[in-house]
Amino acid sequence: MEIFSHSLIHALEEVLKMMPILFLAYLLVSYLSHDHNHKFSGFLSKKKKTSVLYASFLGCVPQCGFSSVIADLYSRQKVTLGTLIAVFVATSDEAIPIMIATPNQILNMLLLIGIKIVLALLWGYGIDFVVEIFSKIYKKHKQKRAQKEIQSEKAFGKTLQVLNKENGQNAGGVLEVSLKASGEGVANTAEVEEEHSHHHHIHECGHIHSDTCDEHCHHDEQCCVDNIFLDAFKHTLEIAIYIFIATFIINILIEYFTLDIFTTILTDNAIIQILIACVLGLIPNCASSVLLVELFTLGALSFPALVAGLSTGAGVGLVVLVTRNRNVLKNLGILVLQLCIGIISGLVVLGFYQLV
Repeated sequence: MEIFSHSLIHALEEVLKMMPILFLAYLLVSYLSHDHNHKFSGFLSKKKKTSVLYASFLGCVPQCGFSSVIADLYSRQKVTLGTLIAVFVATSDEAIPIMIATPNQILNMLLLIGIKIVLALLWGYGIDFVVEIFSKIYKKHKQKRAQKEIQSEKAFGKTLQVLNKENGQNAGGVLEVSLKASGEGVANTAEVEEEHSHHHHIHECGHIHSDTCDEHCHHDEQCCVDNIFLDAFKHTLEIAIYIFIATFIINILIEYFTLDIFTTILTDNAIIQILIACVLGLIPNCASSVLLVELFTLGALSFPALVAGLSTGAGVGLVVLVTRNRNVLKNLGILVLQLCIGIISGLVVLGFYQLV
């Protein structure tokens, strides 16, 4: 009971010290991420060449608001894959506010932000460059196929003319009417799909409405955008609970064992730490970033492993991607790519650490 009560009191003290700073940080996030007039989403989607740069810096804003917004834009093909990866790599979710609240971690926090911005820029532009190369190859292949189809259609048209002359029937006219009707049906279907594609309402982390509701749209769900102070308090309380639980569990483990034993349980192997941190980072919840920072603060996790884990984590942005983008294979590919990026980034940072 003594260990339990001591761990409980220590966890409460940590949370109470962090809450004022957490509230101010989330108040800023709430103000920036709420977009009624679509100025942010419209600006980012039109600047495709520089969107990776913007995403790399916006991802550093605490919480996962911008990763959620850009994930939605990607699902509607408004931004590139490199832009999505850039914001995911740059996003640290709840790590930055927690490190801000811990004075002796300020230098590590600044180093973390700088490294993640560089990684986001490199990965974002690199992926867009590779995608552009494959896109050009695919377009050339598509053009060749289109030319072959045109030649086939011309040959088919000549055949129809011969048949019309021989049979005295307007087969070509009937076929033209049929094709026209079919084309109109496809066009109408495309218009309906386009109309619904702009009708997204994100109420998770991003709080962005990509279209306004009219009288025929039955969305009774209320969003907290009307009061950014209430929204900031809500997120502060939510993260405080996660911090309390994580701190309480870690404190109990430390009380029962020693910090050295706890570090050994996690493993002293830096590469294994990077792998474990990357898997934890993929959990689409802020608890993963809280746990990673807490382990780093206690000395149980290395800085390269922290960078790796926070590079794979994008918070609710991953949830928005999976729910908005219906291409399951593409979503799985992005998750695998994100995991590989986190591992490689961690190994690169580890290599620099060993050189220094």
